[in-house]
Amino acid sequence: MSTKAVLLPVFALVALALGLLVALARSRIRALRGKVVKPADIALNRGWPDQIAQLANSYASQFELPVLFYALVALTLVTEKADLLFVALEWAFVATRYAHASIHVASNHVQRRFFAFSAGFALLALMWAIFAARIAFS
Repeated sequence: MSTKAVLLPVFALVALALGLLVALARSRIRALRGKVVKPADIALNRGWPDQIAQLANSYASQFELPVLFYALVALTLVTEKADLLFVALEWAFVATRYAHASIHVASNHVQRRFFAFSAGFALLALMWAIFAARIAFS
């Protein structure tokens, strides 16, 4: 599988994280300028309105489960174990991350968010299992 095909889902996931960061920064700046919060109230990253806290939590979430995804992609590139199945699973994982983030910053419906997270977790676990088997049996 080409490096480009393997890395495009990574770029999409990085775009999600950067997009959330930009949205978070804009929201925080608006809240400060609109005097919704005071710098002293948020000095310890507390006191933000719920919508901003949701954005911050969604952004932070991009550095939890996805870290294992990034590591796996790097390992598959180095070992040349990526194929069409791997790329399809990558895109499916990225789709679950976009779904998770969308739910997180919009309705924040916990059950739906958990379903999106669980689906992503299952896909990532499957990807790691396939990769481990390919290494073990090659």
